[in-house]
Amino acid sequence: MLRLWLCAKVLGGRKKFKREMDETVAEFLRRTILKIPMYEMMTILKAWDFLSESQLQTVNFRQRKEQLALDLVLLCEEKSASLNDIALLDIIYIQVHRNQKVWDVFQLSEGPDEDVDLFDVEQFKSSFKKTLQRALRNVTVSFRVAEENAVWIRIAWGTQNSRPNQYKPTYVVYYPQTPYAFASLSVLKSTVPLLNQALKMASNHHQIMKMDLRSRYLDSLKAIVFKQYNQVFENHNSTTPLQDGKPGLDRNVDPRLIHENTVEKERVQKITEETFGDYPQPQLEFAQYKLETRFKSDMNRGILAERKEPLRCLVKFSSPHLLEALKSLAPAGIADAPLSPLLTCIPSRKKNYFKIRDK
Repeated sequence: MLRLWLCAKVLGGRKKFKREMDETVAEFLRRTILKIPMYEMMTILKAWDFLSESQLQTVNFRQRKEQLALDLVLLCEEKSASLNDIALLDIIYIQVHRNQKVWDVFQLSEGPDEDVDLFDVEQFKSSFKKTLQRALRNVTVSFRVAEENAVWIRIAWGTQNSRPNQYKPTYVVYYPQTPYAFASLSVLKSTVPLLNQALKMASNHHQIMKMDLRSRYLDSLKAIVFKQYNQVFENHNSTTPLQDGKPGLDRNVDPRLIHENTVEKERVQKITEETFGDYPQPQLEFAQYKLETRFKSDMNRGILAERKEPLRCLVKFSSPHLLEALKSLAPAGIADAPLSPLLTCIPSRKKNYFKIRDK
């Protein structure tokens, strides 16, 4: 249907093109445009920098989105847009809407006697692409260098017998000359070893390991692994300032109780700031703890005493902003200060998945 509409549009007055886009590429472009919010459309198209300013001025951005998408497809077809061109538009969309994905963190390391050479982005791209294409014939790889020289990579996976699926790609963000890379959660688990191998080879590292750290908030993950909490987020104090300890509404309150309450609040405030700092916390949605322990009892009898397998328990803390929620517990009087190190060590340990076993 899309091809029939485009042909009708061309015959209706536009000039014929030297080379038409493949129908699958045209559909990929149409669907990419449709997922961009209208209020961001012009900004993202300008960042894409594929269509000129004069070409964009010919487009009616106040029409229905479906019609707008078809008009933009025609303009791109005039310029013989390729699959890689559309993939770059998709990368820009994901850069803006990075919190729509769930991101894993990977740590790279070199061998004992190896030093990482100066980074060459073109060599990195070539090596990454060749490594994947040697292992898998049907795969498309696109790159875009963004802020802080971060290399954004988009990988559309196919199989030996099927074309790459452009609608279920994996996104990778690699920061050159650092030991960290971030990858969106992949639907195909079989692709993870291939991705790891390509990252390791392209960045000249010896090993790669998936960390126990995951979140939708890519910027927060970056802040945790690079220890940039007070640099990345807005500089505001999330802990409520202490109120003056003077009697307020009830003048009959014993001033000794007021003093004791003020001293306790100041103690809790000090411990909270020592534990979490006085800056906003990185944003994580959860922390998960797996407990494995054997039943212990002075009485060596009963079903549990004879059990050889350890007892297992899973505890998960969830919140739209978990670390800020934990930070507020003691000042709110919900928990004693200091909190358990298992709750406060998340940023310093760079993990929100924990396994707790008997020593």
